Amino acid sequence: MQQSSPHVSRRARAGMPTAAGAVAALVLAAGAPAAAAGLPGGPSGAAVGTGAPASSPAGAVRATTAGTATAGTAGPTAAPTAAAEPAQDAATVVGGERLGRPAVQVALRAGAPELPAGVTGRSWLIADAATGEVLAAREAHLPLPPASTLKMLFADTLLPRFDRSLEHRVSPAELAGLGAGSSLVGIKENLPYRVEDLWRGVFLASGNDAVHVLSHMNGGLARTVAQMQERANALQARDTRVVSPDGYDRDGQVSSAYDLTLFARAGLRNADFRGYCATRTARFPGGLDTTTGQRSSFDIANTDRLLGKYPGLIGVKNGYTTNAGATFTGAAERGGRTLLVTVMHPEQQAKVYDEAAALLDWGFAAAGKVQPVGVLVEESGTSGGTPAAEVPAPGAPAAGAPGAGEPASGVLPHALGPAAWTAVALCGALALWAAARVRVRRRLYARTLAALRPAPAGGPAGGPAGGAVAVPPRPAYAPFVGIPFTGTPFTGAPAAGDAPRGTALPHGTGTGPATASPYCAPYGGAAPRGCSAVGGSTAVGGAGRRRLARRVRSLARSVRTGRGPAAGRRPR
Repeated sequence: MQQSSPHVSRRARAGMPTAAGAVAALVLAAGAPAAAAGLPGGPSGAAVGTGAPASSPAGAVRATTAGTATAGTAGPTAAPTAAAEPAQDAATVVGGERLGRPAVQVALRAGAPELPAGVTGRSWLIADAATGEVLAAREAHLPLPPASTLKMLFADTLLPRFDRSLEHRVSPAELAGLGAGSSLVGIKENLPYRVEDLWRGVFLASGNDAVHVLSHMNGGLARTVAQMQERANALQARDTRVVSPDGYDRDGQVSSAYDLTLFARAGLRNADFRGYCATRTARFPGGLDTTTGQRSSFDIANTDRLLGKYPGLIGVKNGYTTNAGATFTGAAERGGRTLLVTVMHPEQQAKVYDEAAALLDWGFAAAGKVQPVGVLVEESGTSGGTPAAEVPAPGAPAAGAPGAGEPASGVLPHALGPAAWTAVALCGALALWAAARVRVRRRLYARTLAALRPAPAGGPAGGPAGGAVAVPPRPAYAPFVGIPFTGTPFTGAPAAGDAPRGTALPHGTGTGPATASPYCAPYGGAAPRGCSAVGGSTAVGGAGRRRLARRVRSLARSVRTGRGPAAGRRPR
């Protein structure tokens, strides 16, 4: 994010209630170089004191603290000056007392590599993402302008609030108030954008316009800033003061290397956050072509210069303003280990990536060979002394903020995305189809049962009508099977008027026209598939159906010959 702002360090320190800010302001007012206050510098060319800490055996651990002293000044020799006083009270430093000390903090064990030379960041930190152990740090809690790295806190706060497939039409008011020189992704007013496209604009192009649109969807800039501050407090990021959601330079807006590392660690636990920050290129919706009526699109690329170049890098965010200088927080995986690194305000803007890469290389080589100098704390149940029950959930509306307790503008509470609605529609259609199929099968069952059930004895005519032959009682395991018959019983040769052998027996009672029935067995032939059991071929399956078919044929032979089953033969 490019921005013109003179009096760099004076503005950075103007809103700080710490002695470090006062020291820096006095030094600049006197025209002395910043190095006189011990701000830049690192292990290279610094006065180094080596000794064993009280908590470790002598010689087992080398505790190194690097600082600078004034040199080359006229008059009496000046005493060494501390780089800056701790931003937090030493008794309550978040992450450990050593992280509140000035200069470099590292505890090397035997065989551990030395820290890389030439790391000029005024504040930096490298830690293990899984365990939270801080391997080394310099001025970890020094409050400095964060630039666009503050967008990590913005994303960690707002990502859970919006469905990524939600579309939002951008109004002109949502693009108003962008700071001069802000980095933009190129959002056009009065056009719809999906939330996932807006997030790509935030992570890849560092677009302040995308941040403003999402903030207005969330209920406004002020409400979003309040929620971000609450989220920072919940993460125990006590060095952070949020004034603008996009990280654009504002008086009093600061963070620290420790806090930015906390934001990255918390954000990477969200799958969407991890996916966006690891994306190298994407297509972004453009304007509307008035000639063709088609909407254009264009490519956007991630401004993180280490992504795709440093082995195993998975993000997360870089930033730059004239006031803040260059800032960078990155995460890399190697050998099953994930390291987090943050570098703020190196002497040269372009060096921020080189210094971050050098610290990552050192961290992977030194893992397991250094004693941690601190720890990345977990999210607490209290925020600024507020009881846990009163702390809003991450991403919840700020208490007392405008519209608190109401859904964000343009967002339906518990809204379902297109994929969910499609699944609901398919399930509904499947249920209707299943119900219709069951109804049809029940009707077919009823018709089949009515067609196969024999007429009751002693009917309207006083008995079987028209010479219809009564069917023997059905077995207990078989359904009713009727064998309608007209003509004389078969005694070896077809009688006059009988149907030819091999044709379907007709329905009838001896009076009226005969009609062919698919439920009757043919003369001398096998029963058609399904006529052996009520309800068709699916009512009784497998061997049971075959047994019923054989029983039907046996009953048909008994009707034709006028005899029962063969003596001594048991029906199968």
